[in-house]
Parts: sequence; structure tokens; C-alpha cells
Amino acid sequence: MSCLKLPQLQQLSRPTAGAFASQRTLLSRAVAGQRLYSSGGLSSKAELNLPFDYNHSSFLYKNSAAAQKALSLPPSTKTSKLNLHNALNNALAHLLETNPRSALFGEDVAFGGVFRVTSGLLDRFGPDRVFNTPLTEQGIIGFGVGLAAAGHLALPEIQFADYMFPGYDQLHSEASTWRFRSGGADWCNSGQLIVRMPCGAVGHGAMYHSQSPEGVFSNLQGVRTIMPRSPAQAKGLLLAAAECGDPVIFMEPKILYRAVLEEVPVEAYKIPIDKAEIVKEGKDITIVSYGAMMYTVEQAALHAEEKLGVSVEIIDLRTLKPWDKETVTQSVNKTGRLVVVHESGKTGGLGEGISAEITERCFLRMESPVKRVTGWDTHMSLAFEKFTLPDVARVFHAIKSSIEYGA
Repeated sequence: MSCLKLPQLQQLSRPTAGAFASQRTLLSRAVAGQRLYSSGGLSSKAELNLPFDYNHSSFLYKNSAAAQKALSLPPSTKTSKLNLHNALNNALAHLLETNPRSALFGEDVAFGGVFRVTSGLLDRFGPDRVFNTPLTEQGIIGFGVGLAAAGHLALPEIQFADYMFPGYDQLHSEASTWRFRSGGADWCNSGQLIVRMPCGAVGHGAMYHSQSPEGVFSNLQGVRTIMPRSPAQAKGLLLAAAECGDPVIFMEPKILYRAVLEEVPVEAYKIPIDKAEIVKEGKDITIVSYGAMMYTVEQAALHAEEKLGVSVEIIDLRTLKPWDKETVTQSVNKTGRLVVVHESGKTGGLGEGISAEITERCFLRMESPVKRVTGWDTHMSLAFEKFTLPDVARVFHAIKSSIEYGA
């Protein structure tokens, strides 16, 4: 049998024009097809999912007075307008400057990191305290555990939360069990471990750059998990984490690094990491969320109040492990309804534990079952990333369903 020549092979492998047309027809039908409250042109609810500007959010401190009041700081406190990336850089610089036994390290950290959060810190503090590591998440966290145990403030960075899993054993078997194995000795009296990691969807990250694995950390006993929603929160929570006495996983929503601007106090300050924040008071329904989803929740709440005539209370957890049960309980006892919103999947997400706990605590006061609006239980798709995440329309629909339950 004679070999086919290259032009013949190319002809065999090339789809016909009709095949292309058929594929285009199928694709256009799929895209145009109606999805529940989608942003597609055929949906009557399209206006719910129009793009919104994070910086119009009432959750951000627009001036010095707002920051001073919210953070309980004196009127003389100076502020500077920073984005999340700048605020974290500012906080890390403060920790390195005030604690000579602190060290910042990870993949490309000396260069400034993928998102440039550590930019300029090598020049300021030198290669002995700001340095690169090999590409080994297990080694990065293991080294951090050892440094903290030896009395240092260890600040390892995992380049993306998606890469965390090779290092999970070091958190689970070493960091989380240290106090238990040592008979109650507080290893953090002399040292501390804060593992920073960018997390969440960014629009084009797919399976290896857009995951939200915070639910996986909920079973790490003795380890705190924190996720800020804004620049001022990021700085205050990171500085508080350095003194909390427990190993900390500090998750940074990467989509917010440069998307939000806020007045941030210039001097050091701390935000309590054991307390959720009621960012908006209401009386008819409670929504609990954290991180970047707070802005989606805010938009949905505004639509609900306008279209349904309800009063929505919104709570930012800030600390995900352990989460503030008392604040959420008091709110749900008042409103009688709860919606939990997060990017991570429904199965194994934080919403499971929150729903169970609040149902146990508030069952006799509740007007409807707890609703969860989460990422779908699937891998993050590159082409369909925005459809995998909770959107304004889905949160609005959950509010509406909860309000109308039993009617």
C-alpha cells in the first residue's frame, strides 16, 4: 500500500464546509438557548446579569471618614487609596519591617510574584528574608512549618490556590496537629505561619488557575482560613493573622487584586478575625457570603429590594474557619431566612456546614429552608467559567424563592 502524500492527508483531516456550518449552527443554538435568568439576549431577566463596577459598591470606604468609622480608628488617622494588591504589599512590608525574624518566600516571590503582590520587597529587605523556592508546594509549606516552630514569622506564598494540594499534607499532618501533639504548647507564642494564596475565578483561569478550594480546608482543625473582600480588610486581617496564635491560610480573591480601590489607613491596624461583619442591615432575609462574591450578593440584594420590596441583611464572614456562628445565628433568628453564597462547589462547600448549623440553631424561627447559591459541582471550564459561578440572577432567584416559600 503506497503512502499518502501530505496534501492528501491534509484533505482527509480537513472538515468540509458543511461540517463547519453544522458546528456553527449547533454552537449558535447552544449560546442562544434560554438559561434560567441568563444574560443571553432571549431572557427577560437579562438586566440582572449586566456587568457592574466593583468600585460603585457601598461596601468600600470611599473617604477617610468612612474608613475611620468602620475600623474604629481616630479621626486623625491618615488614609491612602489602594487596591487589594497594594494593600497586601503594604501589610507584608510592615510585617517584615517590624519583625526581624520574619521571612517571605515562594515561587517567584523575589521577582514580585505572578500578581506582583511582593514587588519591591526583595530590594527593601534583602535575599535572606525575601527569596524564591523550588517548585514544590509540599516543600514550601513544610519549610514554613519548620520556620514557625523555630520562632520565626513564616510567610510562604502558594502561587495559586489550585496548586495547594501537594502541600496539603504539611498543613493537615504538621501545622494543624502541632498544638495537639505537643500537649497544648502554643508554638505560635514564638513563631507564626501564614500561608498566602490567590484564589477564585478570574475569567480565563480554567481548572488550574480559577479554583476555590476553601471548603477543603474546613476540616483542618486548629488552622484558621481567612478571605478578605477589600483592600482595607486585606491589610487589617493580614496584620491580625500575624498575632492570632494559630496557623492561618490567607486566601486572596485574585479578581479583586486590581479591580477594587479603597481608602486604607496608612498606619498599622488590625481587624478582629473571629468576628463576621454585618455590612448591610435588614429584617426580611439574611445573605451570608465572603470574598469576591460579596459584590454579586450586593447587586442581587439591591434588585430584590427594588423588585420584591424586601429588606436584606448581608453578612461578610471574613474568617471562614472557624466562622462566626453567633452573628449569623442572631441575624437568622431576626429575619427567619438564610441564603449562603460562595464560588466553590455545592458539595463540600462551606454552605453545607453553615446550613446544617443554622438549621439546628434557628429551626423554630425559620420561615423557609436555607438556600445555597454556589458554583456547580463540576470542574472549572475555560469557555464556560462565568456560567460555573453564582451570578446576580441566581442569587436573586434564591432570595425570591425563600421569600415566597409556602405562599
